[in-house]
Amino acid sequence: MSETPTHDSPPHSPSLPDSIDETKKFRNLSLIPKAIERTLVVALTLLGAAWAVELHLIVGLNIFAEQFFGLIFAIGIGAVFIRVKARRNEPGDGVPWYDWLLFAASVVVGLYVVINYRVILADLGSLSPDRYLLGLVAVVTVLEATRRTLGMPLVWLALIFIAYTLTSHLFPGMLNMPSPRWERVAAYLYLDGNALFGLPMNVTASIIIAFILFGRVLYSVNGDKLLTDFALSAMGRYRGGPAKVAVIASSFFGTISGSAVSNVVMDGPITIPMMKRSGYPAHLAAATEAVASTGGQIMPPVMGIAAFLIAEYLQISYGEVVVAALIPAVLYYIALFVQVDLEAAKHNMSGLPLADLPRMREVGRRGWVFVIPIGVLIWTLVFENWRPGKSAMAAVVLALVVGFTHPDTRPSLRRLWVAIEETGRTILDLIVISAIAGVVIGALQISGLSFNFSLLLIHASHGSVLVLLGLTAIVCIILGMGMPTGVIYVMLALLVAPALEEMGVLPMSAHLFLFYFGMLSMITPPMCIATFAAATIAETPFWKAGWAGVRLGIAAYVVPFAMVFQPGLIFEGSVFDIAVAGIKAAIGVTVMAVGVTGYLHGHLGSVMRLAFLITGLVILLTPFQSIVSGALVFAALVVAAGLYQWDRRTNVAQTVAGE
Repeated sequence: MSETPTHDSPPHSPSLPDSIDETKKFRNLSLIPKAIERTLVVALTLLGAAWAVELHLIVGLNIFAEQFFGLIFAIGIGAVFIRVKARRNEPGDGVPWYDWLLFAASVVVGLYVVINYRVILADLGSLSPDRYLLGLVAVVTVLEATRRTLGMPLVWLALIFIAYTLTSHLFPGMLNMPSPRWERVAAYLYLDGNALFGLPMNVTASIIIAFILFGRVLYSVNGDKLLTDFALSAMGRYRGGPAKVAVIASSFFGTISGSAVSNVVMDGPITIPMMKRSGYPAHLAAATEAVASTGGQIMPPVMGIAAFLIAEYLQISYGEVVVAALIPAVLYYIALFVQVDLEAAKHNMSGLPLADLPRMREVGRRGWVFVIPIGVLIWTLVFENWRPGKSAMAAVVLALVVGFTHPDTRPSLRRLWVAIEETGRTILDLIVISAIAGVVIGALQISGLSFNFSLLLIHASHGSVLVLLGLTAIVCIILGMGMPTGVIYVMLALLVAPALEEMGVLPMSAHLFLFYFGMLSMITPPMCIATFAAATIAETPFWKAGWAGVRLGIAAYVVPFAMVFQPGLIFEGSVFDIAVAGIKAAIGVTVMAVGVTGYLHGHLGSVMRLAFLITGLVILLTPFQSIVSGALVFAALVVAAGLYQWDRRTNVAQTVAGE
């Protein structure tokens, strides 16, 4: 679920730059620090699993959620200062004294909440020195942990909002607000339920740990190999088979990890060379992998961290988010799949030899048991309305049970231990993301900027929903450059979502709109980190791969607008409305894909490409009630384009025969 790369380096990938290769930022710890680090990451996993199944209630331990979050903060942020170098170029063979000091500071900040939260809650408005001084320490440790793990952009973002909070009385117009004292700000960011230990930390500690453990357990019982074999047996034989395998495999892996960059780094060294060998240009292979991996964040049942945040913000079950996100996610992959197929036709590619592919019967015989934990996960989330963490832990148990049923999937104790350890290490980045998101949320709340910013957007849009959506999309992509999707979503959910809802947009449509456009920073130049990682693996120019990624991911730039004006796409309305909206949108993205690829039965000229693109856009974006009258016109355009291509091919064939 993390928005940052995992800590597993790809086995056969070329050397990655520091910004992508996570291994260069970690220390090579000696015996005692290593033992402390391993103990901390294992504790994170076990504590998260215990909290997800409510073990504390079963044993009669009555504690506040904030106390648990304080413990997770102490362990997670403390582990960051032991594990992660202060600078990439430092030797990294030991933990400096100042990092032991930061480790101790993190532990004190977290344990203060664990021990004293009942007293804090009884007198939350108190400004005693211990509260605001520890608040200042908490903010400093979070900013430094963020700098080390996620880079400076998020640090600057948080500092800008904190600076505004402290100086808001100096701003003009609607941005002018009374400024609280710095002591009040420090204590608020530390102890208020809307700040450091608020919603993002809640989602990470209560839900995401369990889902990442599920993904790691699936890896430990060879579930990842099953997904790859299934994709190969299903699509490998067809034209452009390797690219189609990449699309299917990356979408599957994405639903488990929810991280675009980690999917690229894990899958890319396998899928990208396979695509290049089959004839795909290197830049197109990189773009295909990046776009397919990015889509994993929006593909149910297990989506990125922002999907869980949506459920918490809207106070609905996660299953409702899964259902609402299903059709848009399918549309994303339809557009990608059609383009991949047409590119294969354009470059006259064939599929992989049947002898090199696993047989579907064998894959099914070995892998049907994995349907059980995934099926239970979906059933409990969508139909039984279990809490997500509890559903994930049920899936973990069942994955282990079915894994032990076959020698090929039976995990060793070492593999299970590694799964627990790697879950904790993956969570470290998410704890930092949650902490910095909490600081940003706290600054927005105490300054009042979240309310005033919504009014500013409504005023700037002059009452037009379409203009407001366009402004929102631009803001999402700009702010999202190089930043985790979860942080961008949290910030925009506070700043922009109220304005969208005020203008009449359905809450689910508004939040999914923000989710999509926050995610798109992963494949939108100039700071498209997922594409950058894929281009590095493919050894191709970044910009070439970046613009190809924008083209392949075209549906994600358009479908969010369709969601707003056609609620059927998020399962709002009658069965007929939902079916018509879904079918119409599928036709629309398919026609668009033909237009942006520039190929059908042959190469399309610029006029025909434009005709296909406009036709697809209109079919996709126009509500059903308006499109009925124009359906014949658009159908005629598509038929005319097809006839034009057939006629041109016929003429070319006759000319060749005459020669």
